[in-house]
Amino acid sequence: MKKAAERISQLRELIRRHDYCYYVLNKPEIADYDYDMLFKELEQLEHENPELVTPDSPTQRISAALTKGFEQLRHKTPMLSIDNTYNEGEIRDFDASVRKSLNIDKCSYVVEPKIDGLAISINYTNGLYTSAITRGDGETGDNVTANVKTIRSVPLSLTGANIPETLEVRGEIYMPKAAFVSLNELREEAGQPPFANPRNAAAGSLKLLDPRITAGRNLAFFCYWADISEANDITSHYETLEEIKKLGFPVNRTIKLANGIDEAIDQCRQWDKKRFGLDYQIDGMVIKVDSLRYQKMLGFTGRAPRWCVAFKFPAERAETKVVSVDVQVGKTGTLTPVANLEPVPLAGTTVKRASLHNFDELARLDVRIGDRVLVEKAGEIIPQVVKVLTEHRREESGTVEVPKKCPVCGGDVKKDENGVYIRCTNPHCPAKLRERLIYFVGRGQMNIDNLGPSVIDQLIEKGLVCDFADLYSLQAGQLAALERLGEKSAANITAAINESKDRPLWRLIAALGIRHVGGQSAEILASHFGSLDKLIDAELEEIEDIDQIGPVMAQSIYDFFHNEKNLALIQRLKSAGVNTVAQESSKSRALAGLTIVVTGSLNHFTRESVKEFIRKNGGKPSSSVSAKTDILVAGENAGSKLTKAEKLGIKIISEEDLIAIPNEPEDNPPPRQADKTKTTPIGKRGLFD
Repeated sequence: MKKAAERISQLRELIRRHDYCYYVLNKPEIADYDYDMLFKELEQLEHENPELVTPDSPTQRISAALTKGFEQLRHKTPMLSIDNTYNEGEIRDFDASVRKSLNIDKCSYVVEPKIDGLAISINYTNGLYTSAITRGDGETGDNVTANVKTIRSVPLSLTGANIPETLEVRGEIYMPKAAFVSLNELREEAGQPPFANPRNAAAGSLKLLDPRITAGRNLAFFCYWADISEANDITSHYETLEEIKKLGFPVNRTIKLANGIDEAIDQCRQWDKKRFGLDYQIDGMVIKVDSLRYQKMLGFTGRAPRWCVAFKFPAERAETKVVSVDVQVGKTGTLTPVANLEPVPLAGTTVKRASLHNFDELARLDVRIGDRVLVEKAGEIIPQVVKVLTEHRREESGTVEVPKKCPVCGGDVKKDENGVYIRCTNPHCPAKLRERLIYFVGRGQMNIDNLGPSVIDQLIEKGLVCDFADLYSLQAGQLAALERLGEKSAANITAAINESKDRPLWRLIAALGIRHVGGQSAEILASHFGSLDKLIDAELEEIEDIDQIGPVMAQSIYDFFHNEKNLALIQRLKSAGVNTVAQESSKSRALAGLTIVVTGSLNHFTRESVKEFIRKNGGKPSSSVSAKTDILVAGENAGSKLTKAEKLGIKIISEEDLIAIPNEPEDNPPPRQADKTKTTPIGKRGLFD
């Protein structure tokens, strides 16, 4: 059990980091396949050890952070994920599961290209374009109506004879390859970093606050679903796509109907070979059950439909030579070996560097300087060395030594206990400082606008910032003297820094960069202790006893707050006026001791505000239903969580019931595990993205 708990904690930390890099920074560090393998391993371990599942686990949500600067809107029905497969055997397993569930001998499928872009939900009223919402976290997304309106392939008014009064369509916004190349050329000329791939370029372009800039990015759109089947007596997904075309939506021309899984697999084989001839990027094919009746019978899991699966193409490989190996230092001091290569064309770009991940992986591959190697871009994202061609190795090839000192600061390094990463132990390492500052000012932490990596680099180089607290001593004049910054930009940055002083306590705890502690854990700690001083004074046993704080995380927290340098830094933050006390909670204890899960669409709350309501009234919000759940609040379009709660006999109430609880007499609190009360009407299930 202890070994499983440690590995689960390890996997969650890795997945959260890669989620942040991919969705927030738009700088992915690993390939899709490697990410999926981490996710699958975590799912399997949690399945085998259900008592270790926590609400903040990556498996308990769909994905993606929301973007600051946009209004957030709720989806009518959740935008779910699609399960991935990587070989024909897994596709046939999917088909066998479908046929067994439906008790049929053969099933027809629709095979569609998996566009490497950004999922979008677009709404129409009386045939006119009204709104567009990104996938976001699956339930709530960014209102990008103005930006999507600039995309020429998105119709602003519908055509045809059967235009519905209201219509939601879903599809993929992408950047054509030619537009991607042109954009990166312009960025490089302007001294800006190029986008890693067309998907990141599309996502970044769609989330610009100025639609005029988005209009110049030449984005495009393919539609793959619309809610028109019932109104038009349509019985199949393929018929739906044909009807969508009549309304004026662009539907991918390569989509084919397959009579059985053999034909579907044949389509996947063909496009694996032909995909590089397309003027847009695809990373696989999506196989969907064609019959809408069968889709309804198959239903959904917690995060994906059972009636479709994505087949991810194997990565393209290229042969090249390792010229040298550099060592990069990350936020937590992680030392990552990176191979410098002879330039080689790969999946549409020229590759000069490739990740070796860690020194255990470098040793496993036995990569040496001068070796001929195979490089691939799994998911067409980050190049990585996957094989050494030892038959071409020369005697003079040089081995890569594992660093005994940090290559940046010369400090001591140490390998993680029971882990694979080597880290610099010097808390003041400049490389660690850069990454930690970038993390500290990020949206999920102190949320300091306009303090990007280029500004932080200059602050470190000029000695203006040596730790977090130094940010709060910066003067507008110091900032205005930096390159590409004027008085107005400097004033905006100082204003943002001052504004961050009033952030909630949990944001500060998250921003400190304590190993294993993310936003959810920071909220738990802030709620439990109420102030940073009480957290600092807490004994290890008290931290370990907190629900959802495991022993590995507890030890990391305890060690962090028993480091003299960390305590001195915190004292300087307090002296600068940074908030270190949790917001005073309501006197109401109407929900004291109750674990409450909220599901479905709400009319009076956002997802965050309902959690705050529960906390203020003494309850504990949770994101997953289990035997420990006391109440489930069911909004409109509630799904699998409602079904599970009903099976477990958990008390189910409406949003209005929740609001009324604090006003109930104190001698009549909501009972634990009580009989079910009324629920809100439940609509149709969520739709995949």
